[in-house]
Amino acid sequence: MTGIDQVFRELNDEARESFLTIVTEEVLRRRPDIEPQLNQYLSRLGWTLVDGAIIPVELFDPRELAELPTEPRHDLVKAAQRFRDGDLSGAISAACGAVDKVTAQIYVTSNLGDPGAASFQERCRNALAARGVTPALEHQLSQLGWDAADITPFKKNFEGALNQGAYVMQSLRSKMGDVHGTKPILKPLVFDCMKWVELVVRALNEP
Repeated sequence: MTGIDQVFRELNDEARESFLTIVTEEVLRRRPDIEPQLNQYLSRLGWTLVDGAIIPVELFDPRELAELPTEPRHDLVKAAQRFRDGDLSGAISAACGAVDKVTAQIYVTSNLGDPGAASFQERCRNALAARGVTPALEHQLSQLGWDAADITPFKKNFEGALNQGAYVMQSLRSKMGDVHGTKPILKPLVFDCMKWVELVVRALNEP
């Protein structure tokens, strides 16, 4: 323990954070019974536990992640871990992989054809249309008492925002995803990409 303490003190802040997250995840893997107490401590420091992984609270709300299907949730957690560990290109790829899985499933269930034949943006647009996301939102807003004059421009802008978000994700995946240090990456844009992915995945998961 003395030797470990000495090495730990010599690490820089980034390396210390990485070391602590890895050790904590390993402890949790061996002692899953301590998760509630550990999660309480981590929440005070801006972290949370999702599927045994420690991720920053600022990235994803664990309550919303819990409502997602297993496969896209797994990809989002993986993306958060990679973002946490500084693998920004890997974070983009894992996050967009969550959208791939959801849209591919919708393509199958809705008989939309081969998802591989469409661009990322087209897949998102087609999947959102097949799921009836906008009509459902329109109905919900109407139930809340919104007037048609307010719903129409809101609906149009909401559709546009999701479509533009898909373009942003598509572009970042192409230019920054899995480049392994060969191209420059902007961390704030990676963060934005992950939030867009969460928004699209949640929209596609709505009944």
